[in-house]
Amino acid sequence: MTDQNPTPEPEDPLAAAERILKDAASDIPEGTFLDEDADGRDDLRTDEAGADDALDAAERKAAEHLADLQRLQAEYVNYRKRVDRDRELITSNATAKAVEALIPVLDDIAAAREHGDLADGPFASIADKLETALGRLGWSSFGAVGEVFDPVHHEALLSQPSTDVTEPTILTVAQPGHRIGDRVVRPARVIVAQPEDQA
Repeated sequence: MTDQNPTPEPEDPLAAAERILKDAASDIPEGTFLDEDADGRDDLRTDEAGADDALDAAERKAAEHLADLQRLQAEYVNYRKRVDRDRELITSNATAKAVEALIPVLDDIAAAREHGDLADGPFASIADKLETALGRLGWSSFGAVGEVFDPVHHEALLSQPSTDVTEPTILTVAQPGHRIGDRVVRPARVIVAQPEDQA
């Protein structure tokens, strides 16, 4: 047996809500406003103004937080730069201290090489390895006979007149200078030949 009265299809909830609101709105006379607390003011307009004030306050607070965040980010960037700069300085100072401690050894190696004592043998190999290792850290020695005398890089132990030079020139290197990169750890100690008219 078939049912002659089919079950009605359920109404869409959204459509039902719109229908209820439409029916309720049709019962309210034109020009009426919502006054739940009976103070004579339209509560919807008051709520809207309050919402605008709250939104403005929230936007101001967000702008303050953004400014704080930008300031913190700038401080962090400056901090990172300062830490990196300090790290480089600490590394440079530590390398300079190590080279300063090895200067007497390096002077002995230079003197032995100058006298021909490092032509061959295991000591020559050790000296080369030491200088190569220091070279990887940025070390180099300087000061050679015939170079122009520079008071920033050379320390004059003695000066003597000479007709062979037209400007102050290194005649003898008593002790080579040592530098790390551009930083002079110890100037070269030299004897300088001065042009006769300057002597």
